[in-house]
Amino acid sequence: MTAALELHLVSKTYPPPATVTALHDVSLVVRAGETVAVTGPSGAGKTTLLSVLGTLERPTAGVVRIAGTDTTDLSDRDLSGVRAWHLGFVFQQFFLLEHLSVLDNVATGLLYRGVPAAVRRARAGEMLDRVGLAGRLRHRPAQLSGGERQRVAIARALVGRPAVLLADEPTGNLDSATGGEITALLAGLGDTTTVVLITHNAEVAAAMARRVELRDGRVVSDSTVDGGAPVGVR
Repeated sequence: MTAALELHLVSKTYPPPATVTALHDVSLVVRAGETVAVTGPSGAGKTTLLSVLGTLERPTAGVVRIAGTDTTDLSDRDLSGVRAWHLGFVFQQFFLLEHLSVLDNVATGLLYRGVPAAVRRARAGEMLDRVGLAGRLRHRPAQLSGGERQRVAIARALVGRPAVLLADEPTGNLDSATGGEITALLAGLGDTTTVVLITHNAEVAAAMARRVELRDGRVVSDSTVDGGAPVGVR
């Protein structure tokens, strides 16, 4: 199985005045089609890891490969291209555009690919159907529940068929029942994309096929939920 994400001896140190090393020599391989939960206490380095995986921050040292592409020497413009073509993002806060319909919010996920507007909207409709919102295309975000808003955000992240979906506490703003629905949706995406999510919620983590635990910027545990052998740590 091919690697969707690879980190080799990745470290991230933030400069003075508050010098902090958030990641220490992290090596990790995430295979295509895996669903992975990244867990650990506050300050463990989870958000930094997601930012480095998503090329939103450059590591201080080490190598990051996205869908086989070494990002070490890429320009900022080329990194933007990697994000546009290979990565999708879902955040706790949804970040929907309130003045746009649900359909047009999802279509914005294709803006940086040069796709004609009609094609963008057609693909957005298909993706909204997949996440169970075919009947909400013309609604505005303010007319939706929290769970529906997160489904729109997931559809927007997936509309470009990214190699990897990165999610930061995707159930953090939802009640337990709605969070369970979103968790099930994300856990079922492994047939079309790779999912890596950050969570403090043990139930969300347990729903993913693999869990990686961070402490003090280091991977301290990496195993499948069913007790299989650790995967990807080198």
